Amino acid sequence: MSSSEGAPESWISSFCSLMGHEYFAEVSEDFIEDDFNLTGLQSQVPMYKEALEMILDVEPEEDEEEEEEEEEEDDDEILGDEKPPGYRRAGERRHTRVASDLSVIESSAELLYGLIHQRYITSRPGIQQMLEKYEMQHFGICPRVYCNGCKVLPVGRSDTPGQETVKLFCPSCQDLYTPPNSRFHSVDGAFFGTTFGCLFFMTFPDLEIGPRFETPTGPSLPSTNNQASFQPREINGVRTINFSPGLGNGKVYEAKIYGFRVSERSRAGPRMKWLRMKPGDITALDEMGLYQSYHGTADNDGDTEMGVASGGAQNSAIAKRKKAPMRRRRFNNQMNINGADAV
Repeated sequence: MSSSEGAPESWISSFCSLMGHEYFAEVSEDFIEDDFNLTGLQSQVPMYKEALEMILDVEPEEDEEEEEEEEEEDDDEILGDEKPPGYRRAGERRHTRVASDLSVIESSAELLYGLIHQRYITSRPGIQQMLEKYEMQHFGICPRVYCNGCKVLPVGRSDTPGQETVKLFCPSCQDLYTPPNSRFHSVDGAFFGTTFGCLFFMTFPDLEIGPRFETPTGPSLPSTNNQASFQPREINGVRTINFSPGLGNGKVYEAKIYGFRVSERSRAGPRMKWLRMKPGDITALDEMGLYQSYHGTADNDGDTEMGVASGGAQNSAIAKRKKAPMRRRRFNNQMNINGADAV
């Protein structure tokens, strides 16, 4: 294959341009040539050396030895030496080896590139390249209606090849989906791995995850919490607007018959709705803040400073509740001595 400029196309470019490989990023050759990035892959890939040479478009090292053998054979022919009937020349042996091993080397090269790709997309240049593909919507959108066209990201459920195919992760509903196009159903999920999805959104916390489409405006539901109207901009370095915008009240499908909601006790009623729910007050997800408000923050001397004014009273009340069962048990032991009640 050759590009439009006439220069031969590299193996990596031709592999990523195949149909069904649109999710892959083009791994740089500098990353592949670094032996540290390939640690442990030699034991997982058959014909590792040949596969690596194919990926990097490196000529095999056996060519020089075969040329020397051909020169020796030419000298023998000049001298008139006879060969056995089953003897084959070096060129014929090379042709037979290439014809039999080319398919094996090709499959090994695809496996090796996929495992390298799993590591590359978690590096700085690789995750930046996947960000460009994500913003250009190369991976598609979430099929869920209430996610309003949120862009998805390819991930894997296993880091071991041959377990499962690639899945699509939606940051709006925090769920996985099978790619709608069947040409991606043969792509191994291990080529993307289990780390990439979470690491991607931790690396880019300011990324807009909200709906792409305009949502229809309707009557606002009354809030059960007075604090729900005020939401902090960030919690633990993450923007609150990116906390699963496709979940929560009003974004869960309600089964209805003639306008009446179907009971959950019905055979056809809704199931597992709590998986789609989200607290009205987003501060309930700030576990560190809640822990500090109840237990306080410990200083260098080990003393505890309460985060709120009523912290001491709460701790004393908790201590009383913990000691009450102990006093009751001691009192019961005094009432029962050797199986008889004390007077």
